[in-house]
Amino acid sequence: MNAKDPRDIVDNAPMSRAQIVAVAIMVGLNALDGFDVLSISFASPGIAAEWGIDRVALGAVLSMELIGMAVGSLVLGGVADRVGRQRTILGCLAVMALGMAMVTQAGSITELSIWRVLTGLGIGGMLASINAVTAEFANARRRTIAMGLMVIGYPLGAVIGGLISAELLVLFDWRAIFWFGSLLTACFIPLVWAFAPETAQYLLVRRGPHTLERINRLMARFGHGPVSALPPEPSGKDKPSLADIFRPGLLATTVLVTFAYFAHIVSFYFILKWTPKIVVDIGFPAPEAAGVLVAANLGGAIGGGIFGFAVQKLPLKGATIAMLFGSALMIALFGASGVRTLAGLSALAFVSGLFTNSAVSGLYVIFARSFPTHVRATGTGFAIGIGRGGAALSPILAGVLFEAGFSLPWVSTLIAMGSLFAAFALITMRFRPRD
Repeated sequence: MNAKDPRDIVDNAPMSRAQIVAVAIMVGLNALDGFDVLSISFASPGIAAEWGIDRVALGAVLSMELIGMAVGSLVLGGVADRVGRQRTILGCLAVMALGMAMVTQAGSITELSIWRVLTGLGIGGMLASINAVTAEFANARRRTIAMGLMVIGYPLGAVIGGLISAELLVLFDWRAIFWFGSLLTACFIPLVWAFAPETAQYLLVRRGPHTLERINRLMARFGHGPVSALPPEPSGKDKPSLADIFRPGLLATTVLVTFAYFAHIVSFYFILKWTPKIVVDIGFPAPEAAGVLVAANLGGAIGGGIFGFAVQKLPLKGATIAMLFGSALMIALFGASGVRTLAGLSALAFVSGLFTNSAVSGLYVIFARSFPTHVRATGTGFAIGIGRGGAALSPILAGVLFEAGFSLPWVSTLIAMGSLFAAFALITMRFRPRD
């Protein structure tokens, strides 16, 4: 038997097929998140037309699942560090499937909002978990690229979901989008159960009487030999605790990465949530408006993929800051350029998505490499949870600015400042990577 620490074995050995499959499922779950979150954006023109709601009310509806995501990330990120990543993900999937299905039965804005908050709770809890699982299933050599691939799942899900949504909107009303999302979400439950077990890192932090047996089953699954004994028990300070991310060694990191994510997400979700309505208001039909949002997410998928490979050679922090500056510029141009053709709007949306999602990709990798294992999901969940407050604020803020008489160029320029503030936050941060 091998006496080595199983974490070192996972870190230093080539990734097995089982590890690659587990990471691929995390990419798929983030793609599911991308579709679930943006389903309301694809449906928003139909909801506004059917129920006759104004931009302020629509902005509030667009924010509901983001409020749920904020709460879910804050609360359930810590749960994932206590009861397990797999259990948390399975529970979140069940909540998401229920929330998506019940939206189709809503008879008022209030009912719809309640079910969108519930869906957001599931999404938020899952985001913190899949970030930790991806980092812990990948080996040290491929961890950064695995995180990058996980992040691009989000825009890929939005692209595929947007294409499907455009077809569904031609054949049915907006409710069909949520039926599709609910069924797709339910399909992931058996996949996670079968192919995404608890990680060695988690099992060693939360030990029980059968931990060695579970570790060796995991090692066998990954194609490694069994270990003869567990490494020494972590000291008390390494037990999962929300307070730990506010201790002197992590406090500045927690504050700065959380603020950076919050500020950038305000800008990021302006593009994701308001693009279909903006394009419809310019004079294009809803299916073509969904196509412009697809272009934004296609740019995000390509940009995130390129970024994931690039930061294997480039400094992670510096590359993320550069993407944030590019994001601020392109979001401002999306509204202020004066372009009003479908091709021009799609091109601007594509490049905006490329920069905005590359920056998100960088921030997710920074989360995974800034927090130690025992609070990785907790720290990530906190940053995402507070950041999702920015996501919830973004569509509401834009709706209020529009109703107050601000033009599209002014609204886009003001909201683009979020990415700029995020860049300055990272500039002041001391980044000490943890593998």
